Formats: sequence, C-alpha cells, structure tokens
Amino acid sequence: MRQPALGRIHERITAIATTSFPAYVIRGENESLMIDSGVNLLGPTYLAALKDVFGDAEEPDYLFFTHSHYDHVGAGGYLKRHLPGLKLGGHERLAVLAQKASALETMNRLSRDHLELLEHNRTGEDVTIYPFQVDVVLKEGDEIDLGGLTCRVYEVPGHTRDSLAYYLPEIEALFPGDACGVLRTSRGEPLQVEFVASYQDYIDSLKKMIGLQPRMICLAHNWVLTDSDAGRFLQWSLAETYRYRELIEAHLEAAHGDVEVALDEIMRAVYDADDESLPPRAAYLANLSAQVRHIARQRDNEENNQ
Repeated sequence: MRQPALGRIHERITAIATTSFPAYVIRGENESLMIDSGVNLLGPTYLAALKDVFGDAEEPDYLFFTHSHYDHVGAGGYLKRHLPGLKLGGHERLAVLAQKASALETMNRLSRDHLELLEHNRTGEDVTIYPFQVDVVLKEGDEIDLGGLTCRVYEVPGHTRDSLAYYLPEIEALFPGDACGVLRTSRGEPLQVEFVASYQDYIDSLKKMIGLQPRMICLAHNWVLTDSDAGRFLQWSLAETYRYRELIEAHLEAAHGDVEVALDEIMRAVYDADDESLPPRAAYLANLSAQVRHIARQRDNEENNQ
C-alpha cells in the first residue's frame, strides 16, 4: 500500500507538516523521537504541529537527522531554539558541517528557492539556519530505547557520506532518508535516484536495507509504503539505480566524455521535460552534476586500469 506521508500512519507514528517535507514523530512509552526537519521555512509549521501532537506540557525528546542536506536539517536549529530540551542527533560528519559557515550559507541559499513554502512563515520569523550543535553523535549499531520501541541506527552512505537510516524492529518500520531515492508524485520518471557521494556505497546501502525486510518504509518525501509495496520498492530502487548509471554512461558516451555536454543533455531530457514534482533547479542541478562527474571519474579509472 502507498499513502501520502501526512497524518497518523501508525498508532505510534505521525507525519507532520507537508507531504513534500514530512517530519515523522514517533512516540514510545517513555521517550519520543522526531526524524528530519525539512526546509527552514517550515519551522513554524513543524512547531505548531508538534504542539498539536504533544500538547503544551510535552515535547519530543530527540530530533534525529537522516543526513546533512538543507531540506532535512533546515528547521532543526529553529526547533531547538523554541524547544531547548530537544536533543539533536546525527552522523559525526553532520556535527562538523553544522558548525561550518560555508555549508550553512549554501543551505540558506538553496532554501530561499522554495518560494512555495513562504506561506508557512507569514509572520516573518527568523528561520535562518545558524550554526547548531549535534547533541547525540550517531553511528552504525547504536540503539535508542524509546520504551516499547527501539530505534536502531544504520549507516547508509552513498547519497551523502553522512546518511543514516533508522529502523524500528518491533514494528518493522524503516526511515531511510534519501538513501533509496525519492519517489515522486508526477507522471514522468517516478523514482529520482539519489547517489551523490558514491555510486557503490549507494548500491551497498540499498542491499543493506533490503536485508532488513521492512514492512513499512517512511520515505523522506511524499510517501509511506507498507507491506509488499515496501519490499518491492527497495528492489525496484536497486534496479533503477543500475539503469540510471547506464543512462548517465550513455550520455557521456554520446558526448565523447565531455561532462558539461552530457550534463546539459540530461537536464533537457529529464528536468526540463518534466519538472512538476522535482526540486528547485539549482538543487537538482547540484546533485545531478555530482552524479555525472562521479560516474565520469569511475569510467576513467576503469579505463586506466584495463
């Protein structure tokens, strides 16, 4: 089954804010956890939704990030300022980037492209992404006992080097971030393959998540998948990743190895042909550029080693 990532999706899990940038709130018997905090402009919306879920007397204990991209950590600092007891968690690389001025400048610049989200901050609150502290540094094998639910941490690099997935074994629910791609809402290419840092790590991470055999996948954008759809999705994502590499290699071949030419052609063939549910152009181009250059380097290395 596939359902929009919004509202109560399980007796323990609620998706808040928007389907494009949902944050997942997980309530254990003793502690609660929020996963990801979207684009900074959604900060006031996340805060209001958390008050609806918890009331005025409570708040989530943790906010864990799946990775360091602006559309996953954007409102983290804002929420910490309003909920000082909230403990932020993420990979050690994110802990470094969260203090790096150039990285935060890029996050703020990309966030400004989301004009469609301005309505979520009509009062003009300061939602700028400032340096923030990661309180809980997370790594492979960590387990957080929420009471009746355990959050297991898996390192799933490939999209980024700091990508983490969270798994709740008691209910077989997986929160992969963008480590298995973005399932879109348009009629064009429905799955956006998201290896950016490393193609092989992305493949290996997909195989790791397939091995978990989740019965629920709470995607970082748009959808929640359950039962047989969950397992099929991960296998499909793996197949689409192989196909996507072939697409990039075909464009590089046609461009005689010229990365810029291949990049322009892919943008025309994919983004310009169907940008209905794709991210803003600058963010999409940055990821695509990293992918094409990565595959070009791999091709060069393979040819040199022959």
